[in-house]
Order: sequence, then structure tokens, then C-alpha cells
Amino acid sequence: MSATSLDAAMVLDSVEQEETARASVLSAFQSVGEFLSQDHEMRERIREAVKGVEQASRELSTLMQLAHRGTANDGGRLCRQAREKLPAIQEKLRCLQQAFPVELYHRFHDHWKFCMQQLTFLCAFIVFLESGKLVTQEQLAEMLGVNIDKGFCVELEDMLQGFLTLATELARLAVNAVTYKDYRLPFTIANFINELNSGFRLLNLKNDHLRKHYDGLKYDVRKVEGVVYDLSIRGLKPTSPTQ
Repeated sequence: MSATSLDAAMVLDSVEQEETARASVLSAFQSVGEFLSQDHEMRERIREAVKGVEQASRELSTLMQLAHRGTANDGGRLCRQAREKLPAIQEKLRCLQQAFPVELYHRFHDHWKFCMQQLTFLCAFIVFLESGKLVTQEQLAEMLGVNIDKGFCVELEDMLQGFLTLATELARLAVNAVTYKDYRLPFTIANFINELNSGFRLLNLKNDHLRKHYDGLKYDVRKVEGVVYDLSIRGLKPTSPTQ
């Protein structure tokens, strides 16, 4: 083969290598572009679904604020009305579940974790007003229409965050209860929050956000203890502080 032919073959080979490399790069970026496009569309569907959950949650939250009016829950009326709103929340959560493949749950969890924390609080508030007890993981899953511990479920951290929000709400309720002369409820709340505090003390909390939220629980305990103390020294402590 002559030098000229050899040079031409080398040039042709070099051009083919460049075209192959260019094609591989374009193919790789095309795949990335398709992935990003699909990811964006999925996130938009999730955001829209989360908006629906948030709206339903706000409606339930607004209703539950009536607990601070004293007579709103006479005969459990408020709790019955609150439970009537749960099917709508369950439907919104089902729409959210359909917005993404279940195997990607943890990847997108940050989009709805605050919703689940708020819903945990609201469900726990309902159960407390009904029974004076803490909602169980099974009850919570049933009320929200989600799984207990796999697939689309309430994460343990979200549940604990909801419990801490409940403590703050109950501390407020203890104060308001005195204004409408329900002297039994603050003592029930004091016992409950102390038990809740004891439960959290059993946990070795390392999560920054959860730990910071838990640090505020002692202020809720002190607030309720102050209410209970004031009632006690005024001779207003009920003989049987049970709900």
C-alpha cells in the first residue's frame, strides 16, 4: 500500500472514530434528556397531587380548631365530623400514590412528608379527643388509607413529628379548657403529655430536625404543669382526672 493510500485510510479511520464518539456522546445525552423530561413530568404530577392533599388537610385542621371552643366536641360531635372528612383525604392520597411508581417512594418522599406529619397530628388529635389515648400506627394507617410499614406508608419520623405537634396543640388546649371551666381536661392532658415525654426519652434521637422538635416538648410539659399547678392550689383539681 502506498503512503498516500495509507494516509487516506488513517484519515478515514480517524473520521469514523470521531463520528462514533460523537454519536455515543449524543446518545448518552439524549438518554439523560429523556430521563430529566420524564422526571420533571413526574414531579409536576406529584406537586399537583400534593396540593390536593394539602387542601384536604387544611380543611380538617380548620375543623379541629373548634376543639378549643369547649362545647364544640360535646358528645363527640367534632370527632364524628372530623372522621367524615377522612374519606376525602384518603382519596387525595390515592391520587398521590398514582402519580409515581411505588418503588420510587423514598426518592420523592420529601414532596409530601410535611403533609403526612400534619395528617398524623390531626389523626392523633382526633383519637385523643375520642379516647384520651395515643393513636397507634395501625389506627393511623387505617384512618389515612395507607400501608402500615411498606410501600406508601407513614414514615416513623413523620409519625413522631406529628406526635410532637400534638403535644404543642394539647398544651394550648389545656389553657383554653380552663377558660370554659373544664378543669378535668388539663389533668388528662398533663398525664398524657408526661407519658408521651417518657416515651420519647426511650429513643436515641440523632435526626437533627426531629431532635430539635423534641427539645421543644419540655416547654409543652412545663406549660401544662403550670396550668395543673394553678388549678390545684385553687382547689379545682377533680377527684378523678380521667376523661
